[in-house]
Amino acid sequence: MTSSAYEAAVLDFRRRKDEHFAAGRGPMNPAAFAGLSYFPPDEAWAFTVLLDPLPQADAGAEWTLETNTGETRTMARVGQVQLPLPDGERTLLVFAPLGEERPERVFIPFRDATSGESTYGAGRYLDAPLDRQLGGDGALVRVDFNLAYHPYCAYGDGWTCPLPPRENWLPDAVTAGERLS
Repeated sequence: MTSSAYEAAVLDFRRRKDEHFAAGRGPMNPAAFAGLSYFPPDEAWAFTVLLDPLPQADAGAEWTLETNTGETRTMARVGQVQLPLPDGERTLLVFAPLGEERPERVFIPFRDATSGESTYGAGRYLDAPLDRQLGGDGALVRVDFNLAYHPYCAYGDGWTCPLPPRENWLPDAVTAGERLS
């Protein structure tokens, strides 16, 4: 995909998300919704990397995530990814809903140096598609920070949102994806 085609795809994704929220299918009052804010699309923040799965004996291991309300959410930890970020290689834990043996998408909650400054203080989320063309348990995962988004609890009370585990706190400033206005 060319840079201009990539940028157009990211902008289209964002436009459709804004339309979804404006139609009242999001956490905000549609009458007051004026659109979300984003960092400019930058393909340098998009990676296709190998999902390093857990050993077979630990596959789908339960992992408890804290939430903004003090409750907990249990998910399956499916592995981790190594990302070549500008300030060095970083590792993020990767999750899926419990009971999904072969998920099509994985969940990657993270915090970074922008958290509490230009992005929501508790962190952001990525829903990353898996490509299982490798065969067996191997998979590639598309980690595109341009699609990073704030959890619903960033927009108001009444939402329970999982918090990124300490292992997913990045020292880097990820200047991609959704940002505060």
